[in-house]
Amino acid sequence: MKLNAPKTIEEFMAQAYAMEGEAAQRYSDLADAMDMHNNREVAELFRKMAVIEGKHGAEIMQHMGWKTPPANAVAPSWEGYESAESVPIDEVHYLMRPWHALQLALAAEQRAERFFAELAKSTTDESVRKAALELQEEEREHVELVRAWMAKVPQPEKDWAEDPDPPRYDQ
Repeated sequence: MKLNAPKTIEEFMAQAYAMEGEAAQRYSDLADAMDMHNNREVAELFRKMAVIEGKHGAEIMQHMGWKTPPANAVAPSWEGYESAESVPIDEVHYLMRPWHALQLALAAEQRAERFFAELAKSTTDESVRKAALELQEEEREHVELVRAWMAKVPQPEKDWAEDPDPPRYDQ
């Protein structure tokens, strides 16, 4: 997938900052939704992911020496998703297990890794290429982290989505 590569390192880092912010916000929203459905274990996992993504955004701010987020911070859409690292809300189920949440996180981290790899190929600015390759490597590390977490949680049972007390609709 061809990207419109940012022309400057500032523009690139603003996009990266926006991606991290969107991912953190989505994980936080998903945690709230899981809390609402009394799925505390998955809510806690989504909150951890939100904190991690928030830290990535703070690292970008510090690296760039920004005191406030850049006004032009917009995450580009990627592979049909809102942004590379954002988990699609429609892939979440209120009875999902931690394994499912980690699958979603893994897919988001893998998309982000592909995004930065493609951006590194697409740019003509050497500072953007270098930064994109660095962020691609960070995302690769995140992929491995999520895989390690997945190895520690059980895969869901086949009937995980069966609700013993489903909602009832009277017409």
